[in-house]
Amino acid sequence: MRCGACRSGRCPYRRQPFCSIWHAPRRVPYRCALALPALLALSAAERRRAGVIPRHRYGLAMSAGALFAGDMLLWTQAIGEVGAGLSTVLVNVQVVMVPLLAWAVDREPVPHRFLCWLPVLLVGVVCTGGLLEQGATVGSDPLRGTVHAVLAAVCYSGFLYLLRRGGRTGQVRQVYTAVVASATVVSLAAGLLWYGFDPAPGWRVLGWLLAVAACSQVVGWLLVATASPRLAGHVGAVLLLLTPGGAVALGAVVLGERPTPLQLAGCGVILAGAYAMSRGDTSGDARGGSRRRR
Repeated sequence: MRCGACRSGRCPYRRQPFCSIWHAPRRVPYRCALALPALLALSAAERRRAGVIPRHRYGLAMSAGALFAGDMLLWTQAIGEVGAGLSTVLVNVQVVMVPLLAWAVDREPVPHRFLCWLPVLLVGVVCTGGLLEQGATVGSDPLRGTVHAVLAAVCYSGFLYLLRRGGRTGQVRQVYTAVVASATVVSLAAGLLWYGFDPAPGWRVLGWLLAVAACSQVVGWLLVATASPRLAGHVGAVLLLLTPGGAVALGAVVLGERPTPLQLAGCGVILAGAYAMSRGDTSGDARGGSRRRR
């Protein structure tokens, strides 16, 4: 679908001096707001070509945006409380929750091959996140951080499910723009009420936030929104596990970090699982679920 590091900047490393530039919850609204001009332009072009989406689809998009904001706020909060390794592992339980949601709501079948690979994939995520390394449990408040990371996983899974469902009838750009607009409003409101808001982060920080918004919110998630409706739920969930591996690679290239052998092994396991899940007809289940709802 695309490189996982491009999607969100999520990284299993714990020694990044400038991670706080985009990991601070009070700066989450910027990640969404800075992406809106480009998304509005793409949405306007699609509107002229394919027409305006029906009003009822905005409700689904707004719900997805609220969950997206909850995921970003809770996960960035959990990083400092429980450590980036454990928070990365916990939030990626979406690989279990998204297929379960698709099965429970849309009656999409979960293949036996996925169930066999699932424990192996979870071990790969644990290794990639560095959770088995010495000092992996760093954090200011492990209990609160675990709660925040689990809640982020719930929001993340719900967001992925609604994003995939909202794009099945086309006009993905308009739907996704509404998602990001909703996430902007919700994250700003949450910041003003609970997390705080930084009205003047500085030009250097804004530059990093603009880069994250362009790579993640504009390019990465728009590709996910476009591709996920064409894939079976379990395939999309597994491919999103490439995020930790992509972050490891990005950390090595950009930050000069050296992945440990366990992290490299975890990346290899995830790549093998993604290949195994994506073989053959990956879109049959998704189309089947769409036909049943009609």
